[in-house]
Amino acid sequence: MIPFFTSLKETGLLPITDERMTRFMISLEQGVELVWYALGDMVGGEIYVKKIPSMKVVDIAYAVAPDAQLNIVGIRPGEKLHEQMIGAEDSYFTYEYDDHFKILPQINNWADDKNRIKDGVKVPEGFVYTSDNNPHWMNASDLRSWMDINANNIGKI
Repeated sequence: MIPFFTSLKETGLLPITDERMTRFMISLEQGVELVWYALGDMVGGEIYVKKIPSMKVVDIAYAVAPDAQLNIVGIRPGEKLHEQMIGAEDSYFTYEYDDHFKILPQINNWADDKNRIKDGVKVPEGFVYTSDNNPHWMNASDLRSWMDINANNIGKI
């Protein structure tokens, strides 16, 4: 989203699908760190979900182009208002850790295996991890600071 908004910054008009829309924010480095952690921790079949902050899409737009006008264009087919990383159906097999969640496999009673659970705490039945109910948030100022630090890496692979 940041490279897209940056490419339109000079037009002074940014398209926003819905003012209520939220997204999770993760850097490439955070994703790589989680993969390395998972490789060392996993037994097999687990799904790791990093705890990361959420942002309102309008705040992302204002962080990139503070003076731009927002054009509300409506949600496109298949697009979601909020991202979902863990659904209620996974809550029966999900454990919480300091920096992540782990969804354990349902087969062979692996979701009850203490070697897989380790020091995890079972999430409540019905727990969901979505970008709108996340306790961790970034605002436009936080994102601008992050963008200043990472200016040479944004939009590059």
